[in-house]
Amino acid sequence: LNFVVGIDFTGSNGDPRDSSSLHYIMGPTPNQYTQAITAVGNVIQDYDADQLYPAFGFGARLPPTWQVSHQFSLNGNPADPNCHGIDGILAAYHQCINSVQLYGPTNASPIIGNVARMAREALHQEQAKDYFILLLLTDGILTDMDQTIHTIIEASELPMSIIIVGVGDADFDDMERLDSDDALLRLGTRVAKRDIVQFVPFREFRNVPPHKLA
Repeated sequence: LNFVVGIDFTGSNGDPRDSSSLHYIMGPTPNQYTQAITAVGNVIQDYDADQLYPAFGFGARLPPTWQVSHQFSLNGNPADPNCHGIDGILAAYHQCINSVQLYGPTNASPIIGNVARMAREALHQEQAKDYFILLLLTDGILTDMDQTIHTIIEASELPMSIIIVGVGDADFDDMERLDSDDALLRLGTRVAKRDIVQFVPFREFRNVPPHKLA
């Protein structure tokens, strides 16, 4: 398995310096982003041999130009976004929180599309045994919902799955649409080959032991 993480750095998460922010990292209890990465990552890492995990953020303004980016490496290295182990992801996340400006909008399709490219390239390798799991963490409804649906439908024939964790107390009803348990995801005449999305509102599991969350 190849584990990839995408984290929502949009302004709706709240100022990270404020204890009410979903990205507040100075308190005694890990925030929901940290808890979700740890819970899912601790299970998947047993199946990812190299322990190197590409980790990205989206929706923030980055120094020094302060342009909005819909996909940036958490570790600050665009050429090599890999973090070593779950602790490496969390260290890069904490460093990122202190260096970027939360902004918006909430566009998930670029990161999903990037993992789809990884999966497509893996298909052309001689053994073609790689499978990709994207853990996507977001605090709200996606701004680019139609484009995200299109990207997921395109990816549904590839060796990848997406776990979307809804962080915070937003209304995630629209996000349930992506988790097509009852009927395959559809946009116009395009229909997904299979259901590759699992959506989980974190609030339903915040008091559950980590092994049960995963």
